[in-house]
Amino acid sequence: MIKITSDFDSGNINCLDATDASNIQLEIKSDGKADFFQWFFYKVEGAGRAPLAMRLKNAYAASYIGGWKDYRAVASYDQENWFRVETSFDGREVVIRHTPEQEPVYYAYFAPYPTSRYRTYIGNVKAASLLTHEVIGKTLDGQEIDYFRAGEGPRQFWVIARQHPGETMGSWWMEGFLERLTDENDGAAQGMMEKTTLHIVPCMNLDGAKRGHLRTNAAGKDLNRAWRNATMEESPEVFLVREKMQETGVDFFLDVHGDEAIANNFLDSAKGIPAWEERHEKLFNRYSARLLDISKDFQTKEGYPSAAPGKANLDIANSYVGETWNCLSMTLEMPFKDANVNPDPVYGWSPARCRHFAREHLEVMAEIADIVR
Repeated sequence: MIKITSDFDSGNINCLDATDASNIQLEIKSDGKADFFQWFFYKVEGAGRAPLAMRLKNAYAASYIGGWKDYRAVASYDQENWFRVETSFDGREVVIRHTPEQEPVYYAYFAPYPTSRYRTYIGNVKAASLLTHEVIGKTLDGQEIDYFRAGEGPRQFWVIARQHPGETMGSWWMEGFLERLTDENDGAAQGMMEKTTLHIVPCMNLDGAKRGHLRTNAAGKDLNRAWRNATMEESPEVFLVREKMQETGVDFFLDVHGDEAIANNFLDSAKGIPAWEERHEKLFNRYSARLLDISKDFQTKEGYPSAAPGKANLDIANSYVGETWNCLSMTLEMPFKDANVNPDPVYGWSPARCRHFAREHLEVMAEIADIVR
């Protein structure tokens, strides 16, 4: 008998029918108190080596329908090595086809990063002598919100990730960033900490991550639409980080995300905020151009259209921080799909590539530290 479950950290699926391996019927669950859904993560047992055809019956109503075009799901036998499998979308259903070689086998929207892995990794980071750790508060589900500080330089650099819990590439990116930052033999990292004080929140939305949400926290709030009016009752994650920013100031801000539809890495500026001026434009272009020089995985041709002058949405972190502190403020978007630039047919955009990309960002941050103000 085939058994399909998702009752674990970050899991998400409803199994409607698994009596026939060639016609398994599944449904993605929504974000509890919100209607968002697209993230899935589940385990299959008892199928042996039978060819599986798993149908996501409600894919047509998912939050980002464009995300299914040219998309391939990921699979793993050990939750460490994730590879791409055949996936199709006919406008109604997403069908994942795979013949497992072992069992159990896991399938997911992108390589998962459960809170259990996060806690283990953060425990190791806390031991790094170069970082100072602080719990700045708790989520609505009572999880501790971790904040790290590094360096004693005059410029205040802020980096956060995973406001949207289903965008797990943000956590994989953070692993690479923190690994390089805490390498005492890395010249760029050490130089950066001489010029800047780094403020890092590795995971903003721990409740949503544990619950298997795509976009929202325990209260059903999209944290990246809560920055102007954050409250402790509905969005404590943003409220507490914003309070910390008031203490430190911000000279540079990077918010790490993933994009469902665009099959490439790109940066989004805060263009459109009332405070936007030529200085911001030059800094953003300098950062983008240098990253383009360094990274095979970055490009500048695809991305989001800029807001009209003065019309940026200040509920979004990128715009709120850029306007409030008049600083270089950016959102990094990475793909759920494979990147069209420098593609990998086996793994697609992957945890390893996220980690490497983060190391390249640190290189650029170190280079621009002298000019952000």
